[in-house]
Amino acid sequence: MYRFLLSRQWVILTLVSLLLIPTMIRLGFWQMHRHDLRAARNQLVSDALAARPVPVEDLSAPGHAVTSTERYRTVTATGTFDTARELVVRRRVNADDAVGFHVLTPFVLTDGKVLLVNRGWIPADAAQTAFPKIPAPPHGRTTVTGRLMADETTAASGIKDIKGLPDRQIMLINSEQEARRLGAAVLGGYIAQTAPEPKGGLPQLVGEPGREDSALNLAYAIQWWLFSAAVPVGWVVLVRREARDRRAAAAGADAQETQAVSV
Repeated sequence: MYRFLLSRQWVILTLVSLLLIPTMIRLGFWQMHRHDLRAARNQLVSDALAARPVPVEDLSAPGHAVTSTERYRTVTATGTFDTARELVVRRRVNADDAVGFHVLTPFVLTDGKVLLVNRGWIPADAAQTAFPKIPAPPHGRTTVTGRLMADETTAASGIKDIKGLPDRQIMLINSEQEARRLGAAVLGGYIAQTAPEPKGGLPQLVGEPGREDSALNLAYAIQWWLFSAAVPVGWVVLVRREARDRRAAAAGADAQETQAVSV
C-alpha cells in the first residue's frame, strides 16, 4: 500500500521535505544570533549611559577611534566655544522627524586641544544654502557634558560625503577632517551635548540613542523552528491520507468487480 512512496512525485516531495528541515533550523539559529547581537548592543548602550561621567580626555585623544564600549559614555570638558569656526551638518532630523541642521562647534580645552561638540538641532530653510542664524553658546570658560560618539563615516552611516556644499556645511562629523580644517589637535570622535541646556530651546539637544528591537528576532527564530517541526508532521499526514485514499479506491474497485461477477 505504501509503494506509492517510490513514485517520482513522492520522492521529490520527500527530498524537498528533508531539505526544508535543516534549512529552517539554520534560519532559526540565524535569527537567534541576530537577537543575541542586538541584545548585546542594547546592553552596551545601557551600560554606557549608566556609567558615571568622566573627563573626555580619559577616553579620547587626537587620532583616537572611539570604541563600542566608549560610545555613549557621558564625558565632561572645560574650555571655550569657538563659534567663529562653527559648522552645520546637513540633513539631520529632530524628534519630530523635521529635517534641519546639527550645529557642530569646536570647543577649545584648557590645554589647547579641540573637542567637537554637537550642540543639537536647528531648523533649516527650504534652500539650505545660506548659513543659518544659530543661537550662541555660553560665553567664556564653560564646562560641557555630553555623550561620546564615534566619528561618522559613509560606511557606518550610509550618508554620502557630498562635496561642493555651501560654505560651512558638512555631511558627516569626522574628527580627522576637522583636524585638517582647523589645523589643531582634535580629539577623536565628538560629543552630543547634554548640558548645559540651551536658553530658548535652540539648538534642540540630541536625544538618547534608541534601543534595537531584539524580541522580533526571537519570535522569528521560534517560528522557523516550529516550521521545521511541522514539516515531518505534515509529511506523515499526507502519506497517511494518500494511503487511506488508495485503500478506499482499491476497496471500491473490488466491490465493483465483485458486483460485476455476481451479475
